[in-house]
Amino acid sequence: MAGILYLVATPIGNLGDITYRAVTTLKEVDLIAAEDTRHSIKLLNHFEINTPMTSYHEHNKIQKAKVLVDKLLKGTNIALVTDAGTPGISDPGEELVRQALEAGIEVSPVPGPVACICALIMSGLSTRRFCFEAFLPTDKKEQQEILEELKRETRTIVMHEAPHRMKKTLDILLEYLGEDRKITICKEITKKHEGVLRFTLKEAVDYYMENEARGEYVLVIEGLDREILQKDKEESYKAMSIREHYEMYLKKGMTDKDAMKQVAKDRNISKRDVYSDIKI
Repeated sequence: MAGILYLVATPIGNLGDITYRAVTTLKEVDLIAAEDTRHSIKLLNHFEINTPMTSYHEHNKIQKAKVLVDKLLKGTNIALVTDAGTPGISDPGEELVRQALEAGIEVSPVPGPVACICALIMSGLSTRRFCFEAFLPTDKKEQQEILEELKRETRTIVMHEAPHRMKKTLDILLEYLGEDRKITICKEITKKHEGVLRFTLKEAVDYYMENEARGEYVLVIEGLDREILQKDKEESYKAMSIREHYEMYLKKGMTDKDAMKQVAKDRNISKRDVYSDIKI
């Protein structure tokens, strides 16, 4: 009988945030796969957990996942932990989960702290709809593509950032998202030097011109106002005639009726106005 892969959330700072179930699971499994065994041993020692550990990290994730899946298939129960928080979110655990599921292995979460969610709920920004962007990519082309998408994102945006990249990232966000966009910067969540700063992007850039970034950060950024987005769309459509707009949708395969309906919606006018114009 195959073993179970447990995704065990660990504290992101305060050790008191670990759950009873997490401690019990870590004690009862046969093996713990840790992103950094030197880091995780401190947690295990604190809670008197003596389960053997093995390293599973970004640089060995594909080959090591195969080894771990083989163990799971032979009946070994394994707990996956990251350095802090919930494994599988913006870390190598994603690969192990994928391979385990493909092999038909049961994957079970042991819930606990998640830095991005903690930051979101303390941000003061909308929590109803949000997207998680992790770290901005370092590749210039990919970064530009992501930023162009975020420019028109109406959901609240949550992302991580390292202190040494903070100033550069804020400069880029200011360039793409505009100086009045609200941002909440959460530092060292649940730790001794936890802090929350609420700015506009322009104020954030100015602040970090004078103050050094230290610690681990989560940035929570206001989404684009839907009314502004709609007005921008309406303005862009005004650059073409109603007939050109209508023919654009016909070329995309829409029926006459659907094309007229979409043009009316885009331009915030009645279908009768669209019909009158294209039938002239």
